[in-house]
Amino acid sequence: MDANIAEVFTAIAESVPDRECVVHGDRRLTFAEVAERSRRLANGLLDRGLRLHTERAELEAHESGQDLVALYLHNGPEYLEGMVGSWMARVAPFNVNYRYVAEELRSLLLDSGARAIVYHARFAPVLGEIRADLPRLEVLIQVADDSGADLLPGAVDYEDLLASSSPAVPTTDPSPDDLYIAYTGGTTGMPKGVLWRQADIYAAAMGGSDPSSGEEFASIDEALAAATAPRVYPYLIAAPLMHAAGQWLAFLAWSGGDPVVFPTVVEHLDVVDILRTIERERIAFIILVGNAFGRPLLDELDRGDYDLSSLNVLATGGTAMTSDVKKEFLAHRPGLRIVDSIGSSESGTQGRHVAAADTDVEAGVFFPGPGTTLLTEDLDGIVPHHSDDTGWLARTGRIPLGYLGDPAKTAATFPLLNRQRWSVPGDRARWRPDGSIQLLGRDSVCIDTGGEKVFVEEVEAALHGHPDVVDALVVGRPSERWGSEVVAVVDRGGSAVSADALVAHCDGHLARYKLPKDVVFVDEVRRGPNGKPDYRWAADVAVGGSS
Repeated sequence: MDANIAEVFTAIAESVPDRECVVHGDRRLTFAEVAERSRRLANGLLDRGLRLHTERAELEAHESGQDLVALYLHNGPEYLEGMVGSWMARVAPFNVNYRYVAEELRSLLLDSGARAIVYHARFAPVLGEIRADLPRLEVLIQVADDSGADLLPGAVDYEDLLASSSPAVPTTDPSPDDLYIAYTGGTTGMPKGVLWRQADIYAAAMGGSDPSSGEEFASIDEALAAATAPRVYPYLIAAPLMHAAGQWLAFLAWSGGDPVVFPTVVEHLDVVDILRTIERERIAFIILVGNAFGRPLLDELDRGDYDLSSLNVLATGGTAMTSDVKKEFLAHRPGLRIVDSIGSSESGTQGRHVAAADTDVEAGVFFPGPGTTLLTEDLDGIVPHHSDDTGWLARTGRIPLGYLGDPAKTAATFPLLNRQRWSVPGDRARWRPDGSIQLLGRDSVCIDTGGEKVFVEEVEAALHGHPDVVDALVVGRPSERWGSEVVAVVDRGGSAVSADALVAHCDGHLARYKLPKDVVFVDEVRRGPNGKPDYRWAADVAVGGSS
């Protein structure tokens, strides 16, 4: 069915009003309470002039006819209310990476043209640095936290806005064509906003399909039947909502009428808090970010005494969880199912692999979902299931419209084949005899480290800004903890500049997760005759530690 997600949530809230909807520490909100708070936020945004300006039918694929709202928040009720409330007002929320430094935040907000931002108080100093550079940013809504930061000039406190806004149903008419926006870096370049029709992302990744069959719900009544089942199945969202996977799992929980639970500590990874939350809330489902979350949790499980008897499903996304880590989780909780999902902001969920104590535990292998296949090298055909050829992982059907403000990138990532649009984000893969897909990785120069995308051009630019750097390339190197770690291969031209000094230099320009974890010095950075970088050579150097 074609559905607006805010309308689906409203219907669920009316069906199970008294069920817990969001739990965060001592805060416990029912579906009815979250629905009312979202309506108040929607009316507050409308009162401040935010709205839809142009219907979807009058726009190109890369265009938005809705005002945009930036969500610059840690996990918590306000993040989900920010999404639902914005959709109720027919404006489009989008995610902001809270690790960004001022320079990166400025670029993102300028690219989006955001008219409003909802942000935690602890981020006020960073936002304040660039406020004058953002003339379109008119509405600032500050969520109080334990930082004690004062309101920025012209900002309104989040709870004050809700208290002063009407709880009535907003006088809008939400459409399935209204936008869901996920900012991602894609395969190359600076972050881009991926534009989805809400109807498409709901069906592709956010609970609009039957979990057992994978078939889309045909009607709102079918969706409500799933949401009103008598059992309650608490989901712990440990992955950050600033990434699409965390958002998708939260709405998947709600689609089943289940509560979304956040760890008490959301500012950083606190494994003790996560494990105690599992015990306290009797968590049945948890989403982690590959080995970056999995390894520290296992280390703590080895040290302490924790009750995981309620935990049925461990989902992982954003980056790979290796086979050895999966096996250790299964040793701690033999009845556990570990669900690896493959997908991206540009494709939605494309497939999954389920590991259990009595199955083969693999990594990087997935069974494709609806619309997923492999396209040939030249994007002119489909790779047959019996072929050994490497192809591009692709999806058709429920896929995005394009990238905000970028028609060229839209055409490249969402090409036409036989008059059918495809999403081809850049993953290479091949078929296996059993019909599963072996993911091989990306041909692009994007590093996935601990669930975060790092674009090498950004890090290289920061390194080249140091006066002693003659040339530099940045690559990923396999890492037990992070999946892949950022390594710089640098020609320092005979100077004595240290690795620490170069990392410190980058620290003022990049978020910390983008900083090189190692610097390898070489006599000369290898490039082709045309000046193009030799990343394969650089990767070999990074692994070997020398040229």
